[in-house]
Amino acid sequence: MTNSKHTNGGVSLPLNQILSGDCIEVMDALPENSVDLIFADPPYNLQLKGELHRPDNSKVDAVDDHWDQFDSFKVYDEFSRDWLRAARRILKPNGAIWVIGSYHNIFRVGACLQDAGYWIMNDVIWRKSNPMPNFRGMRLTNAHETMIWAAKDEKSKPTFNYEALKALNDGVQMRSDWVLPICNGHERLKDAEGNKAHPTQKPESLLHRVLIGSTNVGDVVLDPFFGTGTTGAVAKKLGRNFIGIEREEAYREVAARRIKDTRKFDKESLEVSTSKRAAPRVPFGQLVERGMLNPGEKLYALNGRHTAKVRADGTLIGNDCKGSIHQVGAALEGAPSCNGWTYWGFRKEGKTMPIDLLREQIRAEMSA
Repeated sequence: MTNSKHTNGGVSLPLNQILSGDCIEVMDALPENSVDLIFADPPYNLQLKGELHRPDNSKVDAVDDHWDQFDSFKVYDEFSRDWLRAARRILKPNGAIWVIGSYHNIFRVGACLQDAGYWIMNDVIWRKSNPMPNFRGMRLTNAHETMIWAAKDEKSKPTFNYEALKALNDGVQMRSDWVLPICNGHERLKDAEGNKAHPTQKPESLLHRVLIGSTNVGDVVLDPFFGTGTTGAVAKKLGRNFIGIEREEAYREVAARRIKDTRKFDKESLEVSTSKRAAPRVPFGQLVERGMLNPGEKLYALNGRHTAKVRADGTLIGNDCKGSIHQVGAALEGAPSCNGWTYWGFRKEGKTMPIDLLREQIRAEMSA
């Protein structure tokens, strides 16, 4: 993946680059409706008072950097409203945003999201399997962070790779509580002195799940608080384009080295499980038109209870009811609805086969 520039409405889009500067100013300079997804890890405004020490009196490397310090909640809220406004402008109509935060800021950011016109679809609890302990023993161990997944507006239809996330979760529907470890070991980037290169570096496993679930290969993912480049590194691996914005030179340098050393997965490996909802629509009548099923041919309910005949216009008739494969199935079962594709079968060499096999055959031809 190279530093390329694509055009959007005649304006260049700086793909796979780390841009220097204030994220609001940089986003304001990007073309409108040009980004598929935004992943934002904004300052948490931790409001730390004094130093924090472990029981052995060693100092904890806490988040006390200048970029995380705001004079008041009012100032932080104004900052949140400004960057969320800029972010929403550059999202495509069906674009979405993920924002991660802790109890210090996520509720304030969530309110700003809704006030800005975003449509919240889920909040996700990232439960840390190895959280930092609470050294003072004055509160519960802070073992999670919250992510908000929101569409650009209520009418948006963002990418959601349901089947891919289900496959990641061993075939079980993905829940909104994700148990993943914090960034440590070989993944934790260090500076020349051996200290953490960034105090809030996110694990690649978290971004992997976000990008697999809510983007497709070739999509543009923007991170306005790029830090040491986790979003960019994972995007590159997964064949997505990224735009990073980071005002701190030290972080930009670490991120650039990291992404340069990151290898993109091969094309075949980037294919993921897709939902049938996302597959091309195939009307049942097309099976009749193409002679895969013939008028007068009998269909059999896969539960063995009913039969119906195929008509020339792609409808069915059975037991004094007629209509689509879905309507007739529902009428015969006395049910409010029925998925005819999984309800009906046809006979082939003495065996009953689901009609959905014929639909998948057509879909395979369409994608070939």
